[in-house]
Amino acid sequence: MNSGENIAIDGPAGAGKSTVARMLAKKLGYLYIDTGAMYRALTFKALELGVPLEDEVGLSNLARETNIVLKNKSPDSLPRVFCDGRDVTKQIRKPLVSRYVSTVAGVPGVRMRMAELQRSMSADGGVVMDGRDIGSYVLPQAKYKFFITASPLERARRRYQELMKNGYEVEFEQVKKELEIRDRLDRERKLAPLVRHPDAYVINTDALTPAQVVQKIIEQCKGEG
Repeated sequence: MNSGENIAIDGPAGAGKSTVARMLAKKLGYLYIDTGAMYRALTFKALELGVPLEDEVGLSNLARETNIVLKNKSPDSLPRVFCDGRDVTKQIRKPLVSRYVSTVAGVPGVRMRMAELQRSMSADGGVVMDGRDIGSYVLPQAKYKFFITASPLERARRRYQELMKNGYEVEFEQVKKELEIRDRLDRERKLAPLVRHPDAYVINTDALTPAQVVQKIIEQCKGEG
């Protein structure tokens, strides 16, 4: 494995890719970039300002004028997310944001602006970046590409447990239904849909711990290096 290479990790919601990406970055001493948090921050801002989510021009303009910064305070925790200088780390994880983030992320103007920011963040290499379109659209030149997935039921179970742990009263069936909707929106959006890059190594996490997934990624990278 070559030092300083970027690592692209893609996959559907609830597959565990953010946890794996964060752990991997810590182990390698790389910078972790949570692209999903960036889309969540913009979604939160749009909802707070009352920007109609069907207004693609309005959302694209909002993306261009919004400053989103990720700060890795600790390798063991999720990055702090700042939207126009305001810490919105907790707010962007609310169920309402989860419900609409794929709608906002599906707007081509939003996607192009976020990809521009993400490429800038990774320009110097040594980055672990996770999302839906990293290997296929944001960093197609990344040497190491992975597609992290899990069964729909397992993904729904994980997301439900995460929400309950964070104090949100939710119904499992509602969480499952919203994940199904997000999957469809992510796969059907016009620009940079959720797809597996042909070069990406697939890992199903149904029966694996995050640590085991990290080890598989490292072994694969070493094998290809």
